[in-house]
Amino acid sequence: MNDFSQYISIRPDIRFGKPCIKETRIAVNDILGWLASGMTHQEILNDYPLLKEEHILAALAFAANRESIIKLVVN
Repeated sequence: MNDFSQYISIRPDIRFGKPCIKETRIAVNDILGWLASGMTHQEILNDYPLLKEEHILAALAFAANRESIIKLVVN
């Protein structure tokens, strides 16, 4: 997924500016947490019918992109 921006928005008036799936209040962090807890893509889609597979992939791509730009500063 190269263009996750078509699925993710950051708006100060929604979830205090956390990155969310567009047209929802579901944050990228929510999706990552569900995946980390062991939920499958299908379980997430069943529990949150507003989501689609491409939303989950966009959340993963967003997190991977953010991780790639974080730098560790060591004193």
